Amino acid sequence: MRLPIIKHVVEFIEKNDEDYVVESMDLLEDLIEAKGIKDEELEVIGELLSNLSGALEVHKDVKSGTPKKEALNGFMQRVMGSIDS
Repeated sequence: MRLPIIKHVVEFIEKNDEDYVVESMDLLEDLIEAKGIKDEELEVIGELLSNLSGALEVHKDVKSGTPKKEALNGFMQRVMGSIDS
């Protein structure tokens, strides 16, 4: 996961609507099932899905009143904590 990408998507959600991100994720998840898709392509799609999912989580925290910077940092700390475990 890349924090700059997550931050950018959160800003996109704020300007537009989170439904765009949800629908993009639906498309990417469906694309995984395409015939002939390569492992490298699956990795890229997986990374995109992770970043989009992370952005939705951060946006949810921001909507509940957490400052954006704190929500971003808290999310990344949770991710890093789960990797270290």
